[in-house]
Amino acid sequence: MFHWLQHIKRRIKEKSPSIIYSHEGFLPPSQDTFSAIGELSRVVRNNPDAVEIYLALGNLFRSQGEIERAIQIRTNLIARPHLEPQFKARAWFELGLDYKRAGILDRAQAALEQAHRLTGDDPAVIKEMAGLSADSGNFQKAADYYALLGQPLPRAHYLVKAARQDKEAKDSGQGQELLEKALKVYPGSVEAWLEIICRDCQESDWNSLSRNLKSALENVDKNLGFALLEGLFQFIKKSSDPLAKKYIQQECSKTIVNIVGQMDQDLVLCYYCAIFLRQSGLTAECLDWLEKALVLGPDFWPARLEIMELSQEEQVLTESFKTQLLFFTQKAKSVKRFVCKVCGLKREQVFFLCPRCYSWHSISFRTQLSE
Repeated sequence: MFHWLQHIKRRIKEKSPSIIYSHEGFLPPSQDTFSAIGELSRVVRNNPDAVEIYLALGNLFRSQGEIERAIQIRTNLIARPHLEPQFKARAWFELGLDYKRAGILDRAQAALEQAHRLTGDDPAVIKEMAGLSADSGNFQKAADYYALLGQPLPRAHYLVKAARQDKEAKDSGQGQELLEKALKVYPGSVEAWLEIICRDCQESDWNSLSRNLKSALENVDKNLGFALLEGLFQFIKKSSDPLAKKYIQQECSKTIVNIVGQMDQDLVLCYYCAIFLRQSGLTAECLDWLEKALVLGPDFWPARLEIMELSQEEQVLTESFKTQLLFFTQKAKSVKRFVCKVCGLKREQVFFLCPRCYSWHSISFRTQLSE
């Protein structure tokens, strides 16, 4: 047991001197860790090393899913008379994480607020409170917390979510203000620009769509431009008649093609121009843009898949061959097209915050299936 205690103390000393920090994911070096807790409880007293060990043990329980035992350790620490404020703050903080892990968000919020009162605007506490606010749907509050942290990208993200809530509540004036604020905070916010161009399309305001799409492509990271068009495409598809074969207005497609045509040539943007044109019934123009995409990237599989589908109408095929070809094209279309550049997570839908590694704007289009 002595070796194990020394291991914990060494880990603690290696940590940042901040008042609050998390040991989430701490793993024991031995299999009899839990049996040591009873003995530790009898020998430790109210001194810094003992409190550190208790906090580490609580985090160990949380990582193992033993939430009730973790909570017991925190509450016992908090109840200690004359416990130094910095340790009481950390105990409240860890208790908040325990309740969050258990899914009891109101108690998690209350515990973190107690930690906040003791620490002030400690970044670790504010970050957790921001996450809790987002999880509970209070996006405006989440944005305010990220403002305290000095993180404009997530702040803009949650301002956009608040604007969407406002739109659903039929108060579009305030929602527009939130979108403008998001762009002021972070001009490259893909989320904000996407919400704006979707609204333009919904209102069939092609002049505004042209102006705002141009500004969007000029301001967002050039590697994220495809997320604007993918998001707009999915928005139109979701709000259209599911039985309609051609559900995009030609004015919309022509506006997009006109703006993209003014930009530096981009493989994925050329592909999206083709997709919009195809769903508008403009097949000849669609093929032109697919050919442009293949000039830029001969191995770009989505473009080749579209060309193959379009060329089927010109071929004389047996019913058996058509069935097999349809099977393989549908399988190919089901390939997850988007990947996180940080952790490699693959998804079919656009994401702005990676659900696995929590990296912001790390999405990329899989131009090659080996990615």
